[in-house]
Amino acid sequence: MKLDKPVTYGPCWTELGTSDLAAAKRFYEGLFGWRAETDPRSEAGGYSIAHLGDAAVAALTPLYQEGQPVAWNVSFAVPDADAAAAQVTEAGGTVLVGPMDVFDVGRFAVAVDPTGAVLQLWQARSFPGAGLLSVPGALGWVELLTRAPERAVEFYTTVFGWSVNASEHYTQWGLDGVDFGGMVTMDDKFPHEVPAHWLPYFAVADVDATAADAAEAGGSVLMEPTSVPDGPRIAVLRDPQGAVFGVYRAADEK
Repeated sequence: MKLDKPVTYGPCWTELGTSDLAAAKRFYEGLFGWRAETDPRSEAGGYSIAHLGDAAVAALTPLYQEGQPVAWNVSFAVPDADAAAAQVTEAGGTVLVGPMDVFDVGRFAVAVDPTGAVLQLWQARSFPGAGLLSVPGALGWVELLTRAPERAVEFYTTVFGWSVNASEHYTQWGLDGVDFGGMVTMDDKFPHEVPAHWLPYFAVADVDATAADAAEAGGSVLMEPTSVPDGPRIAVLRDPQGAVFGVYRAADEK
Protein backbone atom coordinates (compact mmCIF):
# COMPACT_ATOMS: atom_id res chain seq x y z
CA MET A 1 0.00 0.00 0.00
CA LYS A 2 1.01 3.62 -0.46
CA LEU A 3 -0.41 7.02 0.33
CA ASP A 4 -2.49 8.41 -2.53
CA LYS A 5 -3.76 11.48 -0.66
CA PRO A 6 -2.73 13.51 2.39
CA VAL A 7 -3.60 11.95 5.74
CA THR A 8 -3.35 13.42 9.23
CA TYR A 9 0.27 13.41 10.45
CA GLY A 10 1.54 12.23 7.09
CA PRO A 11 3.45 14.19 4.43
CA CYS A 12 1.02 16.42 2.57
CA TRP A 13 3.07 18.94 0.60
CA THR A 14 6.58 19.87 -0.46
CA GLU A 15 8.03 23.28 -1.26
CA LEU A 16 11.23 24.36 -2.98
CA GLY A 17 12.90 27.56 -1.79
CA THR A 18 15.18 28.64 -4.62
CA SER A 19 17.53 31.44 -5.60
CA ASP A 20 16.21 31.54 -9.19
CA LEU A 21 12.49 30.92 -9.41
CA ALA A 22 12.25 31.26 -13.19
CA ALA A 23 15.09 28.79 -13.77
CA ALA A 24 13.64 26.34 -11.25
CA LYS A 25 10.28 26.46 -13.01
CA ARG A 26 11.92 25.60 -16.34
CA PHE A 27 13.95 22.76 -14.83
CA TYR A 28 11.11 21.00 -13.02
CA GLU A 29 8.54 21.62 -15.73
CA GLY A 30 10.89 19.89 -18.15
CA LEU A 31 11.77 17.09 -15.74
CA PHE A 32 8.34 16.22 -14.33
CA GLY A 33 5.91 17.78 -16.80
CA TRP A 34 4.71 20.31 -14.23
CA ARG A 35 2.81 23.48 -15.01
CA ALA A 36 3.80 26.17 -12.50
CA GLU A 37 1.51 29.12 -11.78
CA THR A 38 2.63 32.08 -9.66
CA ASP A 39 0.13 33.67 -7.26
CA PRO A 40 -0.27 37.23 -8.63
CA ARG A 41 -0.98 38.78 -5.23
CA SER A 42 1.94 40.85 -3.99
CA GLU A 43 1.46 39.54 -0.46
CA ALA A 44 1.99 35.98 -1.78
CA GLY A 45 5.63 36.85 -2.41
CA GLY A 46 6.00 34.96 -5.67
CA TYR A 47 4.63 31.69 -4.31
CA SER A 48 4.17 29.35 -7.27
CA ILE A 49 2.18 26.12 -7.35
CA ALA A 50 3.16 23.31 -9.69
CA HIS A 51 0.37 21.23 -11.24
CA LEU A 52 0.05 17.88 -12.93
CA GLY A 53 -3.08 18.30 -14.97
CA ASP A 54 -5.44 20.11 -12.63
CA ALA A 55 -3.87 18.74 -9.44
CA ALA A 56 -1.50 20.78 -7.29
CA VAL A 57 1.59 18.69 -6.49
CA ALA A 58 4.31 21.01 -5.14
CA ALA A 59 5.35 24.63 -4.69
CA LEU A 60 8.32 26.69 -5.81
CA THR A 61 9.14 29.90 -3.99
CA PRO A 62 11.78 32.59 -3.78
CA LEU A 63 14.02 32.64 -0.71
CA TYR A 64 12.08 34.64 1.86
CA GLN A 65 14.67 35.01 4.63
CA GLU A 66 18.32 35.99 4.74
CA GLY A 67 20.49 32.93 5.04
CA GLN A 68 17.70 30.57 3.92
CA PRO A 69 19.28 27.68 2.02
CA VAL A 70 18.20 26.57 -1.42
CA ALA A 71 16.35 23.39 -0.50
CA TRP A 72 13.21 21.32 -0.68
CA ASN A 73 11.06 21.31 2.48
CA VAL A 74 8.40 18.81 3.53
CA SER A 75 5.08 19.65 5.20
CA PHE A 76 3.13 17.29 7.46
CA ALA A 77 -0.64 17.50 7.91
CA VAL A 78 -1.85 18.30 11.42
CA PRO A 79 -5.39 18.93 12.72
CA ASP A 80 -4.26 21.92 14.81
CA ALA A 81 -1.06 23.80 13.97
CA ASP A 82 -0.91 25.54 17.33
CA ALA A 83 -1.29 22.32 19.28
CA ALA A 84 1.25 20.57 17.05
CA ALA A 85 3.73 23.42 17.49
CA ALA A 86 3.34 23.07 21.27
CA GLN A 87 3.95 19.32 20.96
CA VAL A 88 7.10 19.98 18.91
CA THR A 89 8.45 22.21 21.67
CA GLU A 90 7.52 19.77 24.43
CA ALA A 91 9.28 16.96 22.57
CA GLY A 92 12.53 18.92 22.28
CA GLY A 93 12.10 20.63 18.93
CA THR A 94 12.02 24.34 18.15
CA VAL A 95 9.38 26.38 16.33
CA LEU A 96 11.08 28.79 13.93
CA VAL A 97 8.09 30.48 12.27
CA GLY A 98 4.42 30.74 13.23
CA PRO A 99 1.94 29.27 13.67
CA MET A 100 0.37 31.73 11.26
CA ASP A 101 -2.52 31.91 8.82
CA VAL A 102 -1.96 31.72 5.06
CA PHE A 103 -4.88 33.65 3.58
CA ASP A 104 -7.90 31.33 3.89
CA VAL A 105 -6.09 28.18 2.75
CA GLY A 106 -4.59 27.00 6.03
CA ARG A 107 -2.39 27.63 9.02
CA PHE A 108 1.25 26.64 9.15
CA ALA A 109 4.43 26.63 11.20
CA VAL A 110 8.07 25.91 10.48
CA ALA A 111 9.96 23.88 13.06
CA VAL A 112 13.25 22.07 13.54
CA ASP A 113 13.43 18.67 15.17
CA PRO A 114 15.93 17.91 17.96
CA THR A 115 18.38 16.44 15.44
CA GLY A 116 18.45 19.61 13.33
CA ALA A 117 16.06 18.77 10.47
CA VAL A 118 13.57 21.44 9.39
CA LEU A 119 9.95 20.44 8.87
CA GLN A 120 6.68 22.26 8.26
CA LEU A 121 3.30 21.79 9.91
CA TRP A 122 0.17 22.33 7.82
CA GLN A 123 -3.36 22.71 9.17
CA ALA A 124 -5.60 22.62 6.11
CA ARG A 125 -8.55 24.86 5.56
CA SER A 126 -9.46 25.28 1.89
CA PHE A 127 -6.19 23.66 0.71
CA PRO A 128 -5.51 20.10 1.92
CA GLY A 129 -2.14 19.73 0.24
CA ALA A 130 -1.05 17.70 -2.75
CA GLY A 131 -3.89 16.61 -5.01
CA LEU A 132 -1.84 13.63 -6.17
CA LEU A 133 0.66 11.46 -4.33
CA SER A 134 2.70 8.45 -5.43
CA VAL A 135 2.14 8.86 -9.17
CA PRO A 136 4.81 9.91 -11.69
CA GLY A 137 5.67 13.56 -11.18
CA ALA A 138 4.24 13.71 -7.65
CA LEU A 139 5.64 13.31 -4.16
CA GLY A 140 5.66 9.67 -3.10
CA TRP A 141 8.20 9.18 -0.29
CA VAL A 142 9.98 11.33 2.29
CA GLU A 143 13.28 10.49 3.93
CA LEU A 144 14.87 11.89 7.06
CA LEU A 145 18.65 12.06 7.03
CA THR A 146 19.99 12.52 10.54
CA ARG A 147 23.02 11.86 12.75
CA ALA A 148 20.83 11.06 15.76
CA PRO A 149 18.36 8.36 14.68
CA GLU A 150 17.31 7.28 18.17
CA ARG A 151 16.45 10.85 19.12
CA ALA A 152 14.53 11.23 15.85
CA VAL A 153 12.47 8.12 16.55
CA GLU A 154 11.62 9.41 20.01
CA PHE A 155 10.58 12.80 18.63
CA TYR A 156 8.45 11.75 15.67
CA THR A 157 6.67 8.90 17.42
CA THR A 158 5.80 11.34 20.21
CA VAL A 159 4.67 14.26 18.03
CA PHE A 160 3.02 12.43 15.12
CA GLY A 161 2.41 8.93 16.45
CA TRP A 162 4.27 7.28 13.58
CA SER A 163 5.01 3.56 13.52
CA VAL A 164 8.62 2.49 13.12
CA ASN A 165 9.59 -0.45 10.93
CA ALA A 166 13.32 -0.88 11.49
CA SER A 167 15.60 -3.34 9.73
CA GLU A 168 19.37 -3.72 9.81
CA HIS A 169 19.83 -1.27 6.92
CA TYR A 170 16.83 1.05 6.90
CA THR A 171 14.06 2.42 9.10
CA GLN A 172 10.61 3.14 7.68
CA TRP A 173 7.95 5.47 9.04
CA GLY A 174 4.28 4.54 8.82
CA LEU A 175 0.70 5.47 9.68
CA ASP A 176 -2.20 3.01 9.95
CA GLY A 177 -0.17 0.24 8.38
CA VAL A 178 1.07 2.26 5.41
CA ASP A 179 4.76 3.22 5.22
CA PHE A 180 5.31 6.66 3.67
CA GLY A 181 8.94 7.44 4.45
CA GLY A 182 12.22 6.36 5.90
CA MET A 183 15.31 7.38 7.80
CA VAL A 184 18.99 7.25 6.92
CA THR A 185 21.74 7.66 9.50
CA MET A 186 24.26 10.21 8.25
CA ASP A 187 27.74 8.76 8.62
CA ASP A 188 31.23 9.98 7.71
CA LYS A 189 30.37 9.90 4.01
CA PHE A 190 28.23 13.00 4.54
CA PRO A 191 30.18 16.28 4.75
CA HIS A 192 30.12 17.71 8.25
CA GLU A 193 28.51 20.93 7.04
CA VAL A 194 25.46 19.12 5.66
CA PRO A 195 22.74 19.37 8.31
CA ALA A 196 20.04 16.86 9.13
CA HIS A 197 17.21 17.30 6.65
CA TRP A 198 14.07 15.89 5.08
CA LEU A 199 14.47 14.73 1.47
CA PRO A 200 11.42 14.41 -0.81
CA TYR A 201 11.29 11.63 -3.39
CA PHE A 202 9.17 12.06 -6.50
CA ALA A 203 7.72 9.08 -8.34
CA VAL A 204 8.83 8.76 -11.97
CA ALA A 205 8.18 6.33 -14.78
CA ASP A 206 11.89 5.80 -15.52
CA VAL A 207 14.58 6.62 -12.93
CA ASP A 208 17.51 6.28 -15.34
CA ALA A 209 15.94 8.53 -17.97
CA THR A 210 14.99 11.14 -15.35
CA ALA A 211 18.54 11.21 -13.96
CA ALA A 212 19.94 11.66 -17.46
CA ASP A 213 17.41 14.41 -18.22
CA ALA A 214 18.30 16.22 -14.99
CA ALA A 215 21.99 16.20 -15.84
CA GLU A 216 21.33 17.37 -19.39
CA ALA A 217 19.23 20.25 -18.02
CA GLY A 218 22.08 21.53 -15.85
CA GLY A 219 21.49 19.51 -12.71
CA SER A 220 23.69 16.75 -11.32
CA VAL A 221 23.37 13.17 -10.18
CA LEU A 222 24.48 12.71 -6.56
CA MET A 223 23.55 9.04 -6.36
CA GLU A 224 23.40 7.08 -9.59
CA PRO A 225 20.25 5.07 -10.31
CA THR A 226 20.29 2.08 -7.98
CA SER A 227 17.92 -0.82 -7.42
CA VAL A 228 17.24 -1.48 -3.74
CA PRO A 229 17.02 -5.22 -2.99
CA ASP A 230 13.32 -6.11 -2.83
CA GLY A 231 12.60 -2.39 -3.14
CA PRO A 232 12.41 0.49 -5.59
CA ARG A 233 14.89 1.85 -8.09
CA ILE A 234 16.08 5.23 -6.83
CA ALA A 235 18.41 8.12 -7.59
CA VAL A 236 19.31 11.32 -5.78
CA LEU A 237 19.62 14.45 -7.90
CA ARG A 238 20.51 18.11 -7.47
CA ASP A 239 18.92 20.91 -9.46
CA PRO A 240 20.97 23.71 -11.07
CA GLN A 241 20.44 26.01 -8.07
CA GLY A 242 21.62 23.36 -5.59
CA ALA A 243 18.43 21.82 -4.17
CA VAL A 244 18.63 18.06 -3.59
CA PHE A 245 15.74 15.66 -4.22
CA GLY A 246 15.16 12.00 -4.92
CA VAL A 247 13.29 10.10 -7.61
CA TYR A 248 12.04 6.52 -7.51
CA ARG A 249 10.08 3.85 -9.29
CA ALA A 250 8.44 1.28 -7.03
CA ALA A 251 9.50 -2.34 -7.47
CA ASP A 252 5.91 -3.44 -8.14
CA GLU A 253 5.52 -1.01 -11.04
CA LYS A 254 6.53 -2.87 -14.18
